[in-house]
Amino acid sequence: MKLGVFNPILSNMPFELMLERLKSWGVEALEIASGGYVGNAHCKPAELLAEADKLEAFKRAIQSRGLEISALSCHGNPLHPDEKVAREFHQAWRDTVLLAEKLDVHTVVTFSGCPGGGPDDKTPNWITCYWPTDHARSAEWQWNERVIPYWLEESAFAEAHAVRVAIEMHPGFCVYQPLQAKRLREETRNNLGVNFDPSHLFWQGIDPVKAIRFLGRSIYHFHAKDTFLDPINAPLKGVLDIDPYDQVDKRSWIFRSVGYGNPEAVWRNMVSALRTVGYDHVLSIEHEDALASRDEGLSKAISVLRNAILSEPPAKAWWVD
Repeated sequence: MKLGVFNPILSNMPFELMLERLKSWGVEALEIASGGYVGNAHCKPAELLAEADKLEAFKRAIQSRGLEISALSCHGNPLHPDEKVAREFHQAWRDTVLLAEKLDVHTVVTFSGCPGGGPDDKTPNWITCYWPTDHARSAEWQWNERVIPYWLEESAFAEAHAVRVAIEMHPGFCVYQPLQAKRLREETRNNLGVNFDPSHLFWQGIDPVKAIRFLGRSIYHFHAKDTFLDPINAPLKGVLDIDPYDQVDKRSWIFRSVGYGNPEAVWRNMVSALRTVGYDHVLSIEHEDALASRDEGLSKAISVLRNAILSEPPAKAWWVD
């Protein structure tokens, strides 16, 4: 396995200075934001696709520092009921797939999207309750009329360009837990899998090790981000929380740097589970910790993962010979 970083946390830095910073920390891989909610500060696909010189300089800057690209990430909502918004997210996604092909990057991370609850809605509708049964009918409409048709077509588009689709399970979108990720894969193509981010599972009460074993080889990429459940607020409010992320004292849970939400042993268990199911790729640190600075949050996460990661290939069972 290799240690990686998702670059939005360093989007305040010029591109090559950011690469130097990652190299100085001993990071081996870089996940690059290319549009959607995460922005495209260091990577503008339409521009790189249109100008060969810029594309070559982009590749050379990364390769010359001994780094690799683990994935491109375009986190958007191409199923948004506002057609203009959906069209912009969709174009960013397609440009990202085409750029991934040019860069010989085989994985693009994204969200499943969330449409309205019916054809006349103007805003997305994240449905989490079966009853009244209007909700259940709306959820099936979303899947049958929007989610499955869109990703059936887009997984084929990605496959034609030698790209795998890594859907990040994220509340607020139609795929937010492992059974839904499995359903979408089964109803589209095998090049559609998941970007496994345990931070979105911790607060839902989902065991990440069990989820890793359940999803198995459909895990195409991994985000290293932690979550802390507040011992005072969560028992009073529950975990469905719409208070702003920076109001830490009010929230039931917050994202944390690796090791500040769960002990290192939890991360060691996840690393072992990943290797058990055949994932031996990059652990990409995503930093969204309201209690830590950019640099300190990243350096703390790197320190914990260095201890937890298994970087050498597993040994043959020599003790049974």
